[in-house]
Amino acid sequence: MYNKVKLTKRQIKEDKFMAFMLTSKQQVTDNWQFVVIGAIVLILVLVGAVYYSNSQALKAAEGVARYDQAVSEYRSGSNQVALLNFSQIVEEHSGELIAERSTLMMGKINYELRNYSEAIRFFEMYLSSYSGDLLNRSVAYAGIAGSHENNGEYQQAGEKFIVAYQENIDGPLAGDYLVAAVRNYLEAGNTAGASDQIDILEEKFTGTIPAIAARRLFSEKTGG
Repeated sequence: MYNKVKLTKRQIKEDKFMAFMLTSKQQVTDNWQFVVIGAIVLILVLVGAVYYSNSQALKAAEGVARYDQAVSEYRSGSNQVALLNFSQIVEEHSGELIAERSTLMMGKINYELRNYSEAIRFFEMYLSSYSGDLLNRSVAYAGIAGSHENNGEYQQAGEKFIVAYQENIDGPLAGDYLVAAVRNYLEAGNTAGASDQIDILEEKFTGTIPAIAARRLFSEKTGG
């Protein structure tokens, strides 16, 4: 007969630990290729993330340089070249700040070239794509309004100038937009609409140049 040997708790823990280690070692030995492959995949993921980050930074820098070049071309009078570059920026940098500004610039350039239908198209594109900058949104609405005014569409122009005002009521051009609305409503024969805007001007911009100018326009046009 064999004598029973009573193991201590420490010996039991050590035996369990050794069994675990041996089992783990065997699993690693049996599956070494999967462990190596997993490590390689992790390395590639990390390298790819760094490469993506660097490539995005490079792309952004190239976009800014192209935007600056397009602005320079616009200022020098090369409008068609500038439009081409702004268009490429919008295509290649969608969602970025330079694409937002480029869209607005395409509306501005077409407005200055009297291509009003194209100006409206780009201003509307800006408004449907970007919502963060209230000043630029009010400018876009004013660009649409000015295009309608230059096309002789005075009622539509007046309505859009009011929207431009409402988009940024505390903006630096708020009073000017209301004066423009008054001017266009008067041209359209909409004296009631013009009078409503004058009321707003005289309440919010009492004694200012826009309020005085609007009242003068109304008096000259209606004799009242």
